[in-house]
Order: sequence, then C-alpha cells, then structure tokens
Amino acid sequence: MKKIYTIILGMAMLPLFYGCEKELSAPPKNAKVEGNTIVDQATSQIALNGAYYNFANATNIKTDWQQHQILSGMFAGYIGYGFGNFPEEFNITTGVSGTFWAESYRALNSANGVIAGVEKLADVSFTGTRKEEILAEAKFIRAYSHFKLLSYYAEWYKLNSTQGVLLRDELSTLTTILKKRSTVKESYDFILADLNEAIAHGPATNPNHYATKWAAMALKMRVLINRAQSGDYNEVIALADRIINEGGYVLEASQQNLFRVAGLSSKEVILGLKPQALQTTDPYNKSLQYSTGASAFYVATAQLKGLFQGDPRASWMVGDISPYVEYSPDTYYFTKYLEQGASATVASETDYVLRLTEVYLLKAEAIVRSGGDLSVAKALVHTIQEKGGLTSSNAAYIAVSTANNADRLLEEIYYETSKSLVAEDGSEWLALLRLPFGTVKLIKPTITSQTQYIIPVPQTEFVYNPQFGEQNTGYSAN
Repeated sequence: MKKIYTIILGMAMLPLFYGCEKELSAPPKNAKVEGNTIVDQATSQIALNGAYYNFANATNIKTDWQQHQILSGMFAGYIGYGFGNFPEEFNITTGVSGTFWAESYRALNSANGVIAGVEKLADVSFTGTRKEEILAEAKFIRAYSHFKLLSYYAEWYKLNSTQGVLLRDELSTLTTILKKRSTVKESYDFILADLNEAIAHGPATNPNHYATKWAAMALKMRVLINRAQSGDYNEVIALADRIINEGGYVLEASQQNLFRVAGLSSKEVILGLKPQALQTTDPYNKSLQYSTGASAFYVATAQLKGLFQGDPRASWMVGDISPYVEYSPDTYYFTKYLEQGASATVASETDYVLRLTEVYLLKAEAIVRSGGDLSVAKALVHTIQEKGGLTSSNAAYIAVSTANNADRLLEEIYYETSKSLVAEDGSEWLALLRLPFGTVKLIKPTITSQTQYIIPVPQTEFVYNPQFGEQNTGYSAN
C-alpha cells in the first residue's frame, strides 16, 4: 500500500534528548533513535514508524510539507502569496535557506538511527525478509531527504561541482557533527546506492507501513533525469516500464476525481501522506491556506492562469480573482486542494509525493532526451492530457502533436508537467530547470543567473560545522 500512516509518536526536535519511556525496550518516539533501544523486530518497527513520522514532518503539518507544495510553485512562477509578493516569487531566495534543511536532516537522523540499530541485530531476530525491508524503507527515506537537499542546496546540474550535499550516513552526535560537504558526483552516487538497496529489498506491497520498491524506482527516475549522464535516460525508461507494467498502479480516469474524491485510495498514487488526526477540522489546515479562511493565503498567479488557458482543468485548478488583488495584483484562488463537499475532505488534505502521472511524463522526457521516437513520447503525454479532460482538438494537445523537434517537445512536456504536478513535490520547478538556460529565462524572466537554481546553505551550518566548506556560489556564509 502506498499510504504513509503518519502515526503520532510525540516527536521532539533533532537537538533534543528524551525522557523516560513507559514502554519496555521501546526506542524514544521522536526524531533521534539510539541504536541500543532497537532490540528486536517490534522495536525496529517502532523506530521505523518514527522515521516516517519525521519524513512526513508532522511536527508542523501546516508549514513543513505545505512548503513542498508552495515553495517550488513560487520558484516556478505559479504560486504566490495573497497579501503581497514574496521575494521567492522573483527567485530571490536568501530568506528561505532553512526551509528544507531542518526537515531533511531531521528525517536523515531518524533514518540513520533505524539503520544503525537494525544492522546490529541478528537475522534471526526478524521474520522472513522483514529485516531487509526495514533497512530498505529507512534507506528510501534517507535517499529522499538527501535528494531534496541536493535539489535545493547543491549544484545538482553540474556533476563535477564541489558544491554537493552534506551527506549524513550515521546518527549526528557531538563527535560526528563536524563534516565537509561532498561533491555533486559523490552525492548522486550515495543517493543512488540507497535507492538501489530500496529497490532490491523493499516490499512490493506495504499495507501496514510505508514505502515500496516501486516508490524507490519512481524516486530513482527523478534522480537520474536530473543527473543526466550516459545511460541515465535509458534507465529512466526501463524503470518506468517496470512500474507501469508490473507495479499494479493505474492512472486515475479523471485528474479532478483524484484530487476531489479518491485521494490516497486512487491506484495512481505511488506514495502519499495521509492527513493527520483532526487535520481536516483544524481551522488553519492546509487546504484552507488556499482560501481566505486562514491567516496565510496562497494564490495562483497570472502565469498559472495563462498556462491553463483553454484547458478544461482550469475550471477546478484556478478559481476566481483574489479578493486581495490590491496587495497581489492579477492573482486568483488556487483551487487544486480546496474542498468540494464532505466526500472530498480527506482528499483535499492529502499530500502527494509520487504519482503514476509523473512516471509517464518522466518516461516521455527521457525518450526525447535519449534521441528516441518522438511519436512514442507524444503518445505518453497525450495519455496524461486525456486524463485531464483534453481532446485532440484542444490547443495544448495539438501543440504536443505538432512539436516537430526534440526542443519543442521537451518544452511541451514541461508545460504538461507543470499542469499535472503543480504544487505537489517540486516536479514543476526541476522540470523547468532541466530546459536550456535560454528557455528558462524566457519562461521565468526573474531568473537571470543559474545561481538562482539553488538556495543558500543556512548560515548556522557554518557556525556549528566549520568543516562544512564553501557556501553556494552567489551567496555569503556570513
């Protein structure tokens, strides 16, 4: 099962230590897991649940995973703030340096605690293949977190760059905190090694737990399409074929139905986050951040409205003009996550990490980038467009059909990626940056330098970890 049941475990923040536990031999139910508290399969599972809890960022559900929806959408030009423009909308990113940093390292630390504790146990402490599966799931979380850091804080688009990720492969303690950032190549290699383990040993289905080998394959597709080295595109295609043909996932007949009703029950969702307890009744829940019912108000920009011009998805993705246009001119309600009746309550609060739609679109992009048959790539894009309600007479559908070279088709794939995956988990942002720099500047004119592709490492890292190394190009460490 693809659902992540984010169990309430009373997590504390990374730097904190813990009080006594009433449960005999149970590891601390928080961000940090000491290896000596993992003594058998049951305590290994409790620790893994804690790692998933950190992965879901449930300590602050309204601001952590919500940023996965909002920040990348702002960078790409599609999401704005309703009470005045944020600098991020203009790709001025200094003020958001800690957004993904803290959550990623919190998840990494808890995953490393699971890995360290489980690896020490004898195989006979587990039933069947559960030891390998638990390690595979923890390594999936570690790979996801490292890749998020690579995507936002490292020059992922330059394989030979020294500005890679600060890789964490063990619990952070006073003796391990000092460490130098790795190169981009080392970062990719480490992430892919974890994903290979997750694919080889992850569960095929996971009804009571979390990630599967299919989720690891889909994440590996994301990683490889960005690394873009020899053979990577062909592997993306092969992984897509395995997921499509063997994974048991099925595209939702209607994209609108997925977001309005089906939610995680859809057979299209490979990995998603189930809403927290009472989240749907919280007066400041996430979906209300897209309406005027909460203190924050995030909106669709004119660029997003223009992207959906003539597209039937506009009717449920972009709403009426914002009531606060004097503060944020030419903005509109972003209605992708708004509730449309009681039956949609859970669906509206769900976070989508990996969906089969992305697999189709990444396969199409990889086919084009590898010099493959454009007609095959077009058919994949058309399949996704049809799930969005487009027909062969629609302008966007025709634009894909008539794209007569690789560059034109890649641009159309980017547009469809943005329409299908906007404000989910950053796919629209990275898809933009994979286009030629000249095209990127035309689509988002506020991007004038590749230094704006990534954000600065938080200054506190240089204070507490003086071995870290250089700040990202274009930013100051002071």
